Amino acid sequence: MTAVVVTGAGVIAPSGIGTEAYWNSTVDSELHVRPIEAFDASGYDTTIAGQVPGFRSEDYLDDRLAVQTDRWTWMALAATDFALADAGYDVGERNPYHTGVAFGSGSGGVEFGQREIQALWTQGRRAVSAYQSIAWFYAANTGQVSIKNGTKGPSTVLVTEGAGGLDSVGWARRAIRRGTPAVLAGGTEAPLCPYSLACQSASGRMTTSRDPRQGYKPFDAAANGYAPGEGGAVLVLEDAAEAARRGAGKVYAEVAGYAATHDAYHHHRPPEDCAQLARCMRLAIEDSGLSPDDIDLVIADGAGSPEFDALEVRAIRDTFGPRADRIPVTAPQGFIGRLCAGGSALNLVVAALVIRDGVIPAVGNLSEPDPGYGLDFVREPRRMRVETVLVNARGYGGFNSSVVLKVPASPQEVA
Repeated sequence: MTAVVVTGAGVIAPSGIGTEAYWNSTVDSELHVRPIEAFDASGYDTTIAGQVPGFRSEDYLDDRLAVQTDRWTWMALAATDFALADAGYDVGERNPYHTGVAFGSGSGGVEFGQREIQALWTQGRRAVSAYQSIAWFYAANTGQVSIKNGTKGPSTVLVTEGAGGLDSVGWARRAIRRGTPAVLAGGTEAPLCPYSLACQSASGRMTTSRDPRQGYKPFDAAANGYAPGEGGAVLVLEDAAEAARRGAGKVYAEVAGYAATHDAYHHHRPPEDCAQLARCMRLAIEDSGLSPDDIDLVIADGAGSPEFDALEVRAIRDTFGPRADRIPVTAPQGFIGRLCAGGSALNLVVAALVIRDGVIPAVGNLSEPDPGYGLDFVREPRRMRVETVLVNARGYGGFNSSVVLKVPASPQEVA
């Protein structure tokens, strides 16, 4: 089968704008969840979030485009620019049909939509911008990135909430194997406005702590729900042979395996068991041609609530058997909040950088692991050689996705 590799990454995150800024903060275990600043959230149950400081549309796109689009699209456009530059990939120098776009999405352009709804109810229908019809839409990022960069290859949006970042990569790999040389994949989110916070609060899964240190705490004995966040990542995925032929400057990792399942249980309650998440993990490992014994690290979904964390622990145990308590497990998103589809895309960047640098970041904001879990949670940055990483993600409604990244083959092996 065609080998698919990651040749570029672009990041917009609460802990840094740009891949290296984000990575350095993550390795340094810096907490970037803080009280919400964009509006007065004091009347909401959840008042803390991961926010991207200093991100302004005028730094990354033309004002004429900015007024037509939502903050999440600004982030996608900026992250795409970073990823293309990182990969040394110039869309304009290539056949436009040779590059596709696939992004995950969970919330859409909620801030733009809220503003237009307010205009509707206070000023009437003529006050609503024509851009409302496209700015909120889940596929807006895919469309705007395609238009700005002139890509005409196969494109899509995967609306699977938190699993979307991984699902976009699974879709991209299929497109590349069917003949498209490169696909931009990943996802961003910007769900920090009153309307969005009200919607997310209805899930009952968010933290009510007003202290960031006591808020989003994956796998902690004091876990009490997640803190939302904004940002995400875009990756350049390429046919490995084509990347070698064009002289790609670097290859972070190979996308070795992917799988997705669904709990098919309830639209918001946790399933009765971990069967479908464990099945998803096993299928992804099988798809990679590896075995559970070959996996060096698990980057967990880390929901941050006791019932969902316990299910993921059981799934890891079911997948790895007697070895489960010896394989390192991390969830660095505890440092920045749960970024929905953007978060799972970011965790793929983490996996790629762990392979590159040989350092595993700690589980974010973990103080005292639940004693009943018994897994090897990474408490401090850990230096070790990592060749294969399993990344998990779950989406609201029962979506499960897993991706295996591994050390890329040499150009000679690819050829």
